Amino acid sequence: MVEPVNNQMQWVNALSTRPSLEAAVEEVVERVKAALSAKADLGLVFISAAFASEYTRLMPLLQERLDVPVLIGCSGGGVVGMNSNQQAQEVEGEPGLSLHLAHLPGVNVKAFHIFAESMPDLDSPPDAWVELIGVSPQEQPQFILLADPFSSKVNDLIQGLDFAYPGCVKVGGLASGSARIGGTGLFCNYKLYREGTIGVALSGNIVMETIVAQGCRPIGHPYRVTNGDRNIVLGMEAESAGVGTTGKSATPLEVLRDLIQSLSEEDRMLAQHSLFVGVARDEFKQNLEQGDFLIRNLLGVEPSAGAIAIGDRVRAGQRIQFHLRDANTSAEDLELLLLRYQQQAATTAASGALMFSCMGRGEGLYGSPNFDSHLFQRYLSNIPLAGFFCNGEIGPVGASTFLHGYTSVFGICRQR
Repeated sequence: MVEPVNNQMQWVNALSTRPSLEAAVEEVVERVKAALSAKADLGLVFISAAFASEYTRLMPLLQERLDVPVLIGCSGGGVVGMNSNQQAQEVEGEPGLSLHLAHLPGVNVKAFHIFAESMPDLDSPPDAWVELIGVSPQEQPQFILLADPFSSKVNDLIQGLDFAYPGCVKVGGLASGSARIGGTGLFCNYKLYREGTIGVALSGNIVMETIVAQGCRPIGHPYRVTNGDRNIVLGMEAESAGVGTTGKSATPLEVLRDLIQSLSEEDRMLAQHSLFVGVARDEFKQNLEQGDFLIRNLLGVEPSAGAIAIGDRVRAGQRIQFHLRDANTSAEDLELLLLRYQQQAATTAASGALMFSCMGRGEGLYGSPNFDSHLFQRYLSNIPLAGFFCNGEIGPVGASTFLHGYTSVFGICRQR
């Protein structure tokens, strides 16, 4: 027997590119209402920075037309949604409004707004974070987080939520579209905020699976850090027999020199400006693959000591590997992860998805529009997709959650 549609999770999205905010709101509301066959429990809205002077008008316009109990969203330098042909579209640098509604039977939906000054310190027990959110860890909530880039202390928040809710998925991004403090917009339950973090915790009959495409490919071999101080790598040794300096420590610059000599001419050119360091997140995994690393910037070198500085703390015993990034690599990385997800996906079909993509991706990286969203649709068709271009992307690597750059994070929702 086929289940009634109101017992099935349903997500719908509409994107408008009309330059008038009233017309854009009318279009997206009309389309999502026509597409959704049951009452909406959650709404997400993403508005492009082309409407920056009208952020204060968005919530009253939506409140007049929508009957959705929980609504969150933010501003972005670009937005992602489904056009009238039900094709994913990325709108960059132009007016865009994306409205995502979800009917979520059996799901508890809890929205929150957090000011940085109200957050517990990182020495606080998990209970302090649970009290802040108002959802028990036993409910195994899935989190969507949207934060102001200037005032949210988002790294502390992510660390605190991982501490209090281990194993729970957290995805999202930093609002974008303005380099001015107070210039971005956060929306929560029909109110506009200019600082902090807004989010929603979803628990019950829902699973959120993630794809975190950091846009890099590993080069050379993994090395183990033998000597590190804060974010400075002072010594490394190769892990596998027959590779470089196995068994004895070398300076990172010695390793880099040998590595770059082994690269193709094309990769040597790329390494001059697009070289990164991947830090392995699983200490015990034998064969590290693409996607097993947290990608961090290579910040600088100290020639006299042969050391390198990276954009994260390091310690002796950690495994690291150098990576390269460009448009081709970014495309190949996302395609590999989508293929892997497609092969491993559960039998329960996904109902909706969210995309949080770096401002440094999109048409500026690929030279053509809609690249990441169309690649997603190629592997996962008929799933409404919404999101925005971020100042930083939130998503898991291994068992922990991180703030990324140059990344596309996808949160894919289905019933249990």
